[in-house]
Amino acid sequence: MSRGLLVAGIGNIFLSDDGFGVEVANRLAARPLLPGVRVADFGIRGVHLAYELLDGYDGLILIDTVPMGEAPGTVAVIEPDLSGSSSLDDDDVGVVDAHTMNPEVVLATLGRLGGRVERIYVVGCQPASLDEGMGLTPPVAAAVEGAVELCNQLIAEIVQPVGKGTSK
Repeated sequence: MSRGLLVAGIGNIFLSDDGFGVEVANRLAARPLLPGVRVADFGIRGVHLAYELLDGYDGLILIDTVPMGEAPGTVAVIEPDLSGSSSLDDDDVGVVDAHTMNPEVVLATLGRLGGRVERIYVVGCQPASLDEGMGLTPPVAAAVEGAVELCNQLIAEIVQPVGKGTSK
């Protein structure tokens, strides 16, 4: 039985394009969702997200800006390595400022707390600017609706097979 899927927008709305994940999550939350899907804006509260995941979810979609060396506004789906290897050691996770949380830190914190999520995807967008300021740059703003649709596709792939009783 599925324990559900969490779709989490993360980022700092006061750092231009870093607000991408928050904007996508807010738009997605305004739409009808499949049963068992929860969408939330976690902003810069990465530790809160890690504790939320301890409640037990089968799947997680993180939405965030991700430097990929691509053109600003490029959106990609990334499947993090869940083998337990991380470039962060326990000391790094313990001293990270909660305002600089990123997907790697959230997942490392979750693991340190004894939690686990079976399927994790990151819907990432290449930022144009992470300078102080509110509002997304034009190329990142133009990518938001496509990212919402991409999240809907991922949700359907993750939830529908479970809802129909099939296994993958």
